[in-house]
Order: sequence, then structure tokens, then C-alpha cells
Amino acid sequence: MFKIKVERIIKKPIDEVFEALSDHASYGSFKAVGVAKLVTEGDDERNGVGALRTIQTGPVKFWERITAFERPTHMQYQIEKARPVKMQHDKGIIDLKDLGDGTTRVTWVSEGRIVVPLPLIGRLLDRKMQKQGTVGFSSILKAIESR
Repeated sequence: MFKIKVERIIKKPIDEVFEALSDHASYGSFKAVGVAKLVTEGDDERNGVGALRTIQTGPVKFWERITAFERPTHMQYQIEKARPVKMQHDKGIIDLKDLGDGTTRVTWVSEGRIVVPLPLIGRLLDRKMQKQGTVGFSSILKAIESR
């Protein structure tokens, strides 16, 4: 099982940070992401609950559905499919807290497991996913701060 948790204080207002994290179009500008596309718009907001987006990072493509959207403090997503790997995604949560001085604390959590027939290979791939996910999420948050 992989468990990714990245926390970072960003010197930007909470609304700006939330918009960058929730807007699929901004993901393409992040070094850790190649291409991001909105497949289905959300029920009430374009990138809100019900939205389905694809995110390509290197050779892996994810289809993620937005399952909770509480502007500007909380967002949840579920990875419904991944290629070329199979994944069981249990949790995807992004929480933001306004620290009151123009800065925002972001906590980003993603948990799941890579599904392969051989458990040993699965554990190795989970470790790799945990490491790369941590680097990728950290990179995205750093890029938001440096905008």
C-alpha cells in the first residue's frame, strides 16, 4: 500500500491556492504533470463534484473523479482508473487552511495500492508510487508558491 502525505505552507492566499489545485487546466503547467484534460464537467462547478479529469505524468495516465469540493478549504478525488498500471485508490484529499497572514497550509493525502498478481512486485511498485507521488505533489505546491 502507498501512503502519500505532503504538507506545505505556501505564501499565497487560500483562494489562489485552491483555484490552482482545483483547476484542471493549471495542472499542465506543472513540471510533474505532462497533460491534464477535463473529460466531464462537474455538477455545479466546472471542476467541482462529479468532474472527471485525466492527468498524464510520464508514462502513467490517471482518471480522477472529484468527489468533494468545498471552496476554498477542501477537495477529495478518487482515481477510477490508471494505465498502464492497475490501481486501487482508497483516498485522495486536499485540505487547505488560511493561516491569516496571506499564507495557506496545504495537506495533500493519497492512499491506495498498485494491483499486480505478484505481491512482492506490488509492494515494490507501491514504494515507487509513494516516492514519486511525494516528489510530484511537493513539486506542484512549490510551483504554485513561485507563481
